[in-house]
Amino acid sequence: MIRKNPERCPWAGNDPLYQAYHDEEWGHPVTSDTRLFEKICLEGFQSGLSWLTILRKRENFRTAFSGFDFDIVSRFDDRDVARLLADAGIVRHRGKIEATLNNARRARELRDEFGSLATYFWGFEPTPEQRPDDVSWENLRTIAATDQSVALSRDLKKRGWKFVGPTTCYAFMQAMGLVNDHVADCFCRAEVERKRAALIRP
Repeated sequence: MIRKNPERCPWAGNDPLYQAYHDEEWGHPVTSDTRLFEKICLEGFQSGLSWLTILRKRENFRTAFSGFDFDIVSRFDDRDVARLLADAGIVRHRGKIEATLNNARRARELRDEFGSLATYFWGFEPTPEQRPDDVSWENLRTIAATDQSVALSRDLKKRGWKFVGPTTCYAFMQAMGLVNDHVADCFCRAEVERKRAALIRP
């Protein structure tokens, strides 16, 4: 439920869908493999577009990609690519669609190696010393990538993932709670900090 007139991160704007995403999802720590896979794929689709565009299409994406169950998506073939390219409810970009199918296969390999995607991704969580002391909007808005997101991007690319540049990886880290980039006066920041403190890392 959206609060009336709370202090939010400035990027949340006035759109109710965007505000609900900011309030209820963004930055809250996630350990579900399915949600982690969905988000890194959607961040790839977002490249060159606004996140609100992707958010408005998210349910269509979930339907088109079988709920982002990467075991199912890894078995998609050329007929599925053709089906997805004809689906006006999603972003019809062949490279991004084919990258999602490729990344589903790579996700299975990661799970086989690490036991879960969560174990792998949370291994790139920065230490408190690696996070900025200044959590003002003026500072946080300037951060597009970090040493940790560069390392994650480099490792994923080495493992054959696509559309996972450092900026995409940092947006993923922000969204999935590997970092808390709610600004200092945002009402969500303290709640996210509590959840992060209570989280049992995978």
